[in-house]
Amino acid sequence: MPAVTASMVKDLREKTGAGMMDCKAALSATDGDMEAAIDWLRKKGLSQAAKKSGRVAAEGLVGVSTKGNVGAAIEINAETDFVARNVLFQDFVETASKIALEVKGDIEELKGKPHPGESRTVSEQLTHLIATIGENMAIRRAAVIAVNQGVVASYVHTAIRPGLGRIGVLVALESTGDAEKLAALGKQIAMHVAAANPQFAHIADVDPAVLAREQAIYREKAAASGKPAEIIEKMVAGSTRKYYEEVVLAEQPYIMDDKSKVSQAIEKAAKEIGAPVKLAGFIRFGLGEGIEKAASDFAAEVAAAAKG
Repeated sequence: MPAVTASMVKDLREKTGAGMMDCKAALSATDGDMEAAIDWLRKKGLSQAAKKSGRVAAEGLVGVSTKGNVGAAIEINAETDFVARNVLFQDFVETASKIALEVKGDIEELKGKPHPGESRTVSEQLTHLIATIGENMAIRRAAVIAVNQGVVASYVHTAIRPGLGRIGVLVALESTGDAEKLAALGKQIAMHVAAANPQFAHIADVDPAVLAREQAIYREKAAASGKPAEIIEKMVAGSTRKYYEEVVLAEQPYIMDDKSKVSQAIEKAAKEIGAPVKLAGFIRFGLGEGIEKAASDFAAEVAAAAKG
């Protein structure tokens, strides 16, 4: 039997997205025959899926879909970025993002929907993928945004194919103006959101408890300067304005024109669009944000797998 090398394991993993130890076992069981090893992995069956459920899934893809004046974003996680290159996984995320539009982002309803082209639900199709690809996967979150009149524009950063990538953004703009120009503005603002990562659309959206906590910190720092109370309040007000510029989309310096705030850029664009434009909201999903993931040394992992 030919020796199973690290390069063979890596090649099989790239072809299938399966786990490294599973790839090594498949190659060992098939005397190094790559095609037979792919078949071997596919024949493992659903019993393998349960073994993957405890693993941290912080990679994967974010998908966005729009239809008319509605948009949906979804994040589906896997264990490694290899899975994001797997066409089966990409197809699943794309399909799930479209179904998320129908169910208004309700994940439980999404899971119970029939998966197009299969005699399975979305949840069952995910379990099938876990068994086929060999990694834990999970539908982490989904959200929908809509406007009565206007557009929902989308942007995907580091797109692996249209609508799929590591950062997905939807921006909702309300207006009766030129739809094409409105969509172009929405796309630019979505690109801004991807880069600047605001937390709120408008000042009014800021959580009062969060703001109070921030201002308490500003006030304590200002008080340490020993300045009079009226000066301290001015310092707190200045820090609050700076906070808004960091976390509120409408107040952020616009990346397409750093001389204007986003709100000012929208007002300026409204003249060309031919009607007032209102920023109705946005959704930004960054892949794996908030998930704790252990650092890994891929070269060492391959070497360890090859050695057994």
